[in-house]
Amino acid sequence: MAHVSLKNVRKSFGATDVIKGVDLEIEDGEFTVFVGPSGCGKSTLLRMISGLEDISSGTLEIDGKVVNDIQPADRGIAMVFQSYAIFPHMTVRENMGFGLTIARASKAEKEAKVQEAARILQMEHLLDRRPSQLSGGQRQRVAIGRAIVRKPKVFLFDEPLSNLDAALRMDMRLEIGKLHQQLGASMIYVTHDQVEAMTLADKIVVLKDGEVQQVGSPMDLYHRPANRFVAGFLGSPKMNFIPVEVMQTGEGQAQVRSASLDPITVPMAHAGVKAGGKAALGLRPQYLKPADPARAMLHGKVALTERLGTETVVDVTLRDGSQIIAAIAEDRVMRAGEEIGFDFDPAATHLFAE
Repeated sequence: MAHVSLKNVRKSFGATDVIKGVDLEIEDGEFTVFVGPSGCGKSTLLRMISGLEDISSGTLEIDGKVVNDIQPADRGIAMVFQSYAIFPHMTVRENMGFGLTIARASKAEKEAKVQEAARILQMEHLLDRRPSQLSGGQRQRVAIGRAIVRKPKVFLFDEPLSNLDAALRMDMRLEIGKLHQQLGASMIYVTHDQVEAMTLADKIVVLKDGEVQQVGSPMDLYHRPANRFVAGFLGSPKMNFIPVEVMQTGEGQAQVRSASLDPITVPMAHAGVKAGGKAALGLRPQYLKPADPARAMLHGKVALTERLGTETVVDVTLRDGSQIIAAIAEDRVMRAGEEIGFDFDPAATHLFAE
């Protein structure tokens, strides 16, 4: 295990700044997930930690030691890539032990470590197979096993599940979560999938355009997003943003209304909201409860219904023409064009300045 510290870390390609001054502390044994849209810099940041990308400025420490100029092989890290990067002509045993072969480990040491990794990953029966005889999930486990045998201080995962189908992704997500519990190792994991981030992480780092937007536990970020970007990125289906007019503010609250929404008082936790101005009212789809349209707080018409068995996802067109999504925890039949109303708890909303 190891503590990882990034202090004002920056990366530039010519005149283009890709990572713009990241300060971050990753504790011993912590599972940290870098998440954000494509191009936000999350993989670049991971590669800087691994040593595969140079750091333009700032300081990177692993286990209390500055490693800016230390080669990847000497940093005490092991990396699992999006592509499996395993040798097709080698058996599973040979692939998993390849790093130890390069390091000139003894045959007995190598076999013991490979057997231990295979036991952890439940792959003992696959050791003599070649990659062509394995499924996609099994190949990724071989890549993870190759990292385990090195006994690294820090595991780095660069979107390791993106090449797998939905069912295998779920299975491998469970495998990686169990692996972290068993090894107690520091792990840094990159993904664009916020479901992976929410289910795996002790700590989530949300990135946008090379800058950290917020750092915290999954539920901290879910319930207390620092800004509209974080609020909209985490959660499935994503948060609704309803355009509203701010009627008045005071004592940490604001009264808002719109053509689709009767006047209500909501919390005002974010800066920039002013009386007489425009704002966006953030409301998660799961918090919308169907109500009698004649007496409901929010009014609209059904545009599309997705019946998923355990829940019904409804696309709704509000009176002002804006679109929202409601996730109803029951199987309901609704017709396109049907009038619909919703109630919700104003205390569960988030108000962002436009």
